[in-house]
Amino acid sequence: MTAQNSPSSSGGGRRPAAASSKTPVALLLLLITAATAAPDNRTFPPGFVFGCATASYQVEGAWNESGKGENIWDRMVHADAGSVLDGSTGDVACDSYHKYREDVALLKSLGVDSYRFSLSWSRLLPDGYTRRVNKAGVEYYSNLIDELLSKGIRPMVTLYHWDLPQPLQELGGWPNPLLADFYVDYADLAFRLFGDKVKHWLTFNEPYETCTSGYGLGLAAPRVALDGVGDYLCAHTILRAHARAYHLYRRKYAAGQQGKVGITLNSEWFEPKNSSSEEDVLAAERAIQFKLGWFAHPIFSEAGDYPPVMRERVMANSLAQGLARSRLPAFSPAEVAALKGSADFFGLNHYTTLLATPLNTSPLPISRITDEATVRYQDPAWPSGASPWLKVVPWGFRKLLVWVRDQFENPPLLVTENGYSDLPGTLQDKDRIVYYTSYLGQLLNAIHVDKCNVLGYFAWSLLDNFEWNAGYTVRFGLYNVDFTDPARPRTPKDSVSLFRKLLSTRRLPSDQETNLCLARGECYENADKNEIFP
Repeated sequence: MTAQNSPSSSGGGRRPAAASSKTPVALLLLLITAATAAPDNRTFPPGFVFGCATASYQVEGAWNESGKGENIWDRMVHADAGSVLDGSTGDVACDSYHKYREDVALLKSLGVDSYRFSLSWSRLLPDGYTRRVNKAGVEYYSNLIDELLSKGIRPMVTLYHWDLPQPLQELGGWPNPLLADFYVDYADLAFRLFGDKVKHWLTFNEPYETCTSGYGLGLAAPRVALDGVGDYLCAHTILRAHARAYHLYRRKYAAGQQGKVGITLNSEWFEPKNSSSEEDVLAAERAIQFKLGWFAHPIFSEAGDYPPVMRERVMANSLAQGLARSRLPAFSPAEVAALKGSADFFGLNHYTTLLATPLNTSPLPISRITDEATVRYQDPAWPSGASPWLKVVPWGFRKLLVWVRDQFENPPLLVTENGYSDLPGTLQDKDRIVYYTSYLGQLLNAIHVDKCNVLGYFAWSLLDNFEWNAGYTVRFGLYNVDFTDPARPRTPKDSVSLFRKLLSTRRLPSDQETNLCLARGECYENADKNEIFP
């Protein structure tokens, strides 16, 4: 089948007709109707976990208050305003450091089961090392955790969400294998401080982005451009650090704390440009192995180690480039064994889908992109969010979940991020409602029809926040934040009503309910004043 086809029970069938980024709401309704689950598959399984997610640098602010140290994002945004699209910083962001009680109240109002947030390594350890623990940082996270638990909300803590302490970057950052030692020290401290109350941990968020954007292409902090070398070294250290932290927890804390440790990986679905072309099919599989498989294969596969296609291609290219050895580092047999099975659950972040076709380059420059040898792109006819990379392709979500099921023996999986961006000030966020409804419909199909072992779903994000290199130019929040007001007031968007309905019933609203909501322009006022899903 071609890229115009959608999943069957394990990946086939017709996908809805493509719509442009300016598609009228009436046509978007067709997208919802075609993409959501069948009526008898709308209920979420018993025990299914719903939550919202944020990250420390994106929401906390208070960048130099109460003993916090400098991290790589602090350094980058202050040293190079051009590194962020609107020249902004996360110095204040949502000011969640001071407004965390208000944020927890919003979570309680939504009815979520869990809140995923990250610790700022620099807030706990100002210079990155455990020799100096910042008591104010410990108190902040202790208070946040206690506030969540007092409202019946379970904390899920990400240990590392891209904000490495700057003093550790001075040592070379993640490409330096010694960073694994310092990370494990930090993880040990976090487990000891908070593990009696936190029962779900994520070691890393999206290491692919940390390594490719931060140490390969040089786009994100710390903006090191070592494509095809630095990214591989970074990933190798992070994987070793993850395995060591996991086994530390199992050995030292699991019996007493009874918690679980996973990792969050991110990926698009990669669809062959033309699935009748063997070259395109191989390119799409190569693309997903070089992205999701890069980190998932060492942890979740039976064989362990990096995906064979990565090993083979990077070795062949390295030798052809005149190097004495592969640019992709090698694990020792003991490291391969330690990595295999080193996660109690699979965290998956997913937003969109890409098409793939082979990339032919001659001569071969040293580059991860030429190692992968695929061209990734999107159909311009797909509906689009405010972020240029975010196309609305719900059928790809289901295909990705099925791929994980088949590749890794159906591991317990939490969707730790999924969401939609719009423009600042958008309160009547009908397109976000379309996105969430259609993607959750495909999630339900993956659970009920494909038997994917999906245990929970976290919306990105609770709040509009600092969106990394995009600054405040796009917004992912269920709640609008006015960044021009020092008080940073939060205002619910219309999508809040969708989630309140969803979380109270544990059932995806019907197409009729959703279509009625989207068609009634008069219902778009304020989700607290006029519930659009009553």
